[in-house]
Amino acid sequence: MGLLALMASLAWAAVDDAPPARHVLVIDVDGGIGPATTDYVRRGLERADADRASALILRINTPGGLDAATRDINRAILASPVPVIAYVAPEGARAASAGTYILYASHLAAMAPATALGAASPVSIGGGEADGPARPGRPSPSPERAPAEDGSSDDGTAEESGDAGSGRSGNGSESTSARKAMNDAVAYLKGLAERHGRDPVFAEEAVRDAATLTSREALERGVIEIIATDLDALLAQAHGREVRMAHGSETLELEGAQVIVVAPDWRNRILSVITDPSVAYLLILVGLYGLLLEGYNPGAIVPGVVGAIALLIALYALQILPVNYAGLALIALGVALIAAEAFVPSFGALGLGGVVALMFGSLMLFDSEIPGYGISTGVVWGVGLSSAMAAVGLAIMVGRSRRRRVATGDAALVGEVGRALRAFDGPGRVHVHGEDWQATSTRPVAAGQAIRVVGREGLRLQVEPIDP
Repeated sequence: MGLLALMASLAWAAVDDAPPARHVLVIDVDGGIGPATTDYVRRGLERADADRASALILRINTPGGLDAATRDINRAILASPVPVIAYVAPEGARAASAGTYILYASHLAAMAPATALGAASPVSIGGGEADGPARPGRPSPSPERAPAEDGSSDDGTAEESGDAGSGRSGNGSESTSARKAMNDAVAYLKGLAERHGRDPVFAEEAVRDAATLTSREALERGVIEIIATDLDALLAQAHGREVRMAHGSETLELEGAQVIVVAPDWRNRILSVITDPSVAYLLILVGLYGLLLEGYNPGAIVPGVVGAIALLIALYALQILPVNYAGLALIALGVALIAAEAFVPSFGALGLGGVVALMFGSLMLFDSEIPGYGISTGVVWGVGLSSAMAAVGLAIMVGRSRRRRVATGDAALVGEVGRALRAFDGPGRVHVHGEDWQATSTRPVAAGQAIRVVGREGLRLQVEPIDP
């Protein structure tokens, strides 16, 4: 009977935990789009497929993000067996830059009132837009600008560095690279528009001219299919619509569907933290300083272990963030110079040079206009000030140590202060420098009285009492 009761309770729990027959999952794409967003969306799509959800809603409010992450999300959406509805919400939200690409890739596009989309021009890691070809009334592309945000490479998105960044190989090729990235981005977004029957003209305008639309304008121009004030209104309007999937057309059955919001799990939260540029930057510094301290103090263990872990995590973050490697090299050089100040008599020159290199490297490390992927200026100045104080402190300590009298052998004990272990007048025992010694004194010494070493004969110290 007990076994039957247990089986019945487990069966009831399984039924209770099972998703409802008709339901939709909601994922919030909020803030800059990066590796953590990709992981979040992918896992949401996998869950929607496993749970046989009627649809997955991406509730979007983003200023843009990394090209690699955007392309990964779009590939997952296009291959999804579950219909994906992009919904720009709540009121006041936007699907700018990378968000526009995701909206165009989704099977159904919707917006809340008072929202906007567009401004999808590529942005370079070094800052600035990637200009397109010269057109009437528009100047030629600036040679100081390079491609980068949501454009396309071999699969239609932009080049891999930065939001889409193409490498710079000299002033003569920069305008060509910019045009390449711009045209790739245009072709990619127009391709998505044509796949889902949306306005391809605005797709080109959003990339070339950074054009934007309100929700009402987007509906009138055929960029989106629905304007909905909330999720209930969205489901009601989406019900019965036909969408084009990878496996063919499908009619949405959303009437009475239960809404389930999927929150990020612990793995996604951790990924979001370590791929934050400011956190990755601090992990680099902790790693470098930890390994240097371990190298200068072998056997300390803790600095080496902490430094190695921090550096490995930082390297993982750097491989998926738009990094300027010249900035990374300057940071490593700066840390090394500051540490070298303690061992080389440079009178502060090494420390000063290290602080300058560290500051320049910090400012260059994530020199990007990609939304959400720059280091906080406050963090950079805080690190610079702390490093400057450390360099000054090291210079002062090194200077004092070089002026200090060097004492070895017998001379090292002369002048040391200790205490008498017992009262004596003549021979006795004292505790000096962490050790017990035989001692002699020409004056009476009380038990526990402070004494000073004035000389040494073999293993016997000559001491004198210190009057209270």
